[in-house]
Amino acid sequence: MAENIYDEIEIEDMTYDAAVGLYHYPCPCGDRFEISLGDLRDKEDIAVCPSCSLMIRVIFEVDDLPKPESESEDAAPVAPTTAPPTAVAT
Repeated sequence: MAENIYDEIEIEDMTYDAAVGLYHYPCPCGDRFEISLGDLRDKEDIAVCPSCSLMIRVIFEVDDLPKPESESEDAAPVAPTTAPPTAVAT
């Protein structure tokens, strides 16, 4: 099945919602095209509109995407947790 791409959009022209991890772009139907940050990191480049059949191709570089919080400089290192030893009745 051939993809029906409505347009190609630079990621800089899209709006990023960090609270939900989605990029948005207005769709002619009145809704918005959406693509998740995770999909973009997986090199997916097709954003879909949940209300109609239109799709757009997102033009971007993976290296330019927001970094995961685990890689940010201000994230504190997470210490491994260990369970205390348990007594075994004999």
